[in-house]
Amino acid sequence: EKLSRRREVANVALDFSVRTATTHTPEFLGLPQGAWVQEGGPDVAGEGIVIGFIDTGIDPTHPSFADDLSTNGYPVPAHFSGVCEVTRDFPSGSCNRKLVGARHFAASAITRGIFNSSKDYASPFDGDGHGTHTASIATGNHGIPVIVAGHNFGNASGMAPHAHIAVYKALYKSFGGFAADVVAAIDQAAQDGVDIISLSITPNRRPPGIATFFNPIDMALLSATKAGIFVVQAAGNTGPSPKSMSSFSPWIFTVGASAHDRIYNNYLVLGNNLTISGVGLAPGTDGDSMYTLVAVTHALKNDTTISTDMYVGECQDPTHLNQDVIKGNLLICSYSIRFVLGLSSIKQALNTAKNVCAVGVIFYLDPFVIGFQLNPTPMDMPGLIIPSSDDSKIFLEYYNNSLVGNQTSGRIARFGGVAKILGGLEANYSKPAPKVMYYSARGPDPEDASLSDADIMKPNLIAPGNLIWGAWSSLGTDSAEFEGENFAMISGTSMSAPHIAGLAALIKQKFPSFSPSAIASALSTTATLYDRQGGPVMAQRSYSNPDSTQSPATPFDMGSGFVNATAALDPGLI
Repeated sequence: EKLSRRREVANVALDFSVRTATTHTPEFLGLPQGAWVQEGGPDVAGEGIVIGFIDTGIDPTHPSFADDLSTNGYPVPAHFSGVCEVTRDFPSGSCNRKLVGARHFAASAITRGIFNSSKDYASPFDGDGHGTHTASIATGNHGIPVIVAGHNFGNASGMAPHAHIAVYKALYKSFGGFAADVVAAIDQAAQDGVDIISLSITPNRRPPGIATFFNPIDMALLSATKAGIFVVQAAGNTGPSPKSMSSFSPWIFTVGASAHDRIYNNYLVLGNNLTISGVGLAPGTDGDSMYTLVAVTHALKNDTTISTDMYVGECQDPTHLNQDVIKGNLLICSYSIRFVLGLSSIKQALNTAKNVCAVGVIFYLDPFVIGFQLNPTPMDMPGLIIPSSDDSKIFLEYYNNSLVGNQTSGRIARFGGVAKILGGLEANYSKPAPKVMYYSARGPDPEDASLSDADIMKPNLIAPGNLIWGAWSSLGTDSAEFEGENFAMISGTSMSAPHIAGLAALIKQKFPSFSPSAIASALSTTATLYDRQGGPVMAQRSYSNPDSTQSPATPFDMGSGFVNATAALDPGLI
């Protein structure tokens, strides 16, 4: 209060916390035959444009950000004046002609006493993975091989592969971030001369005050927009309820998340000829051979009970298991809420399976895992997760009914259930798309904490955000199943926003005089309302059974529609 009464102080606002909210999407958006052709090809697309990323930092060693992979040079834009911090974690030479600036901002976190300089990296280096992923979606180099768990999933490219990157790290893996540090990052990005700001972050809660968009972050972004910077922000992952929007202001271009048409199918074929759909970036079992099913809880050593290890069903520890029972068979494990919380991991379960010589792993869904999207998980041996509780129940019924007991001892005399796994390494492109994902935040835009409607249309647009391949930090921990990998497949409106940031770079490259409003208009007025099959874009309405509750999307679900990259470069009247 005392500070706010000083004559030279215009306003004092309470700090608040914030959080983090593409091998195929270039093809899905028609870039190779459309927008990239108009720009002169991927080696030119985005040239001269600097995108500022306010996120968790970047891994500068990733090939997606190298400056020597293109036949076309990388002249640093003269209008950009940013610098590259040099620290032990981010040594001299980390920046180059593609990654032209990198800083970190943590004053608010340090003041609160929660910043750990070694764990959170007091540098622009990304110890989380999120920032590296989003930067690669927008501007990652063209044609980078996506090799995960030893499997090749094609080549990745950003939307504007020849654009430049400036990193303003203001979020951290252990606590998220704070508005004061984000505002400092925005101001620095504007001062440095970036052309576009990409924000895959949202407030943890609706900002207090007379209006949601009068919060410090949105006010800083208003100043950036006035300086000619196009600002893109994720809508938030708080859908599908009305008024769940986490990006508020009319000067911010807000992007919701849609699915694209690629899926990785793998299946479990049971001995009774029933086929169950699963998820998992994994190979299948050999040929047409059927393998015996053994639940981990039925393969315990004689001195072990479930009371000895209450989580033994999650296959996290091989020491209690009888290898003679499991060897050469398919191991059955429970996928519980502990996997979602990061307390158990698929990788550890796979290690357990290898230690006891299983030929593969099947995870059935614990009935308490409700409302979580199970993304395809990389596995270096045959395996899958059954993502449906109903299918999991059917699978367990088959398994239990196939057991043959010893009437004298009461123990299992024979495991009668058999199955084979059909691999999930090959992509299928027949899925109806685009459609609005259930988690994508919806309008109407809330004006204040009482949820009055603001006269502002949100979101502005939808773009691919579900199951997106992107670069991953070598020390990234945001997705446990991709730790140590060079790429990760994750989902969210965080992935949608950089798609639009990259496409905005292509528009800015072709039309250098376009204002932020003109870029927004070019994107919005050319968006499509139809999916690839010619029907209306659909929107998922529930997180429990999203595909069974979908209906045609409204402007509060998708704004102007699904982005049309090629049309946005020839928008006509804007």
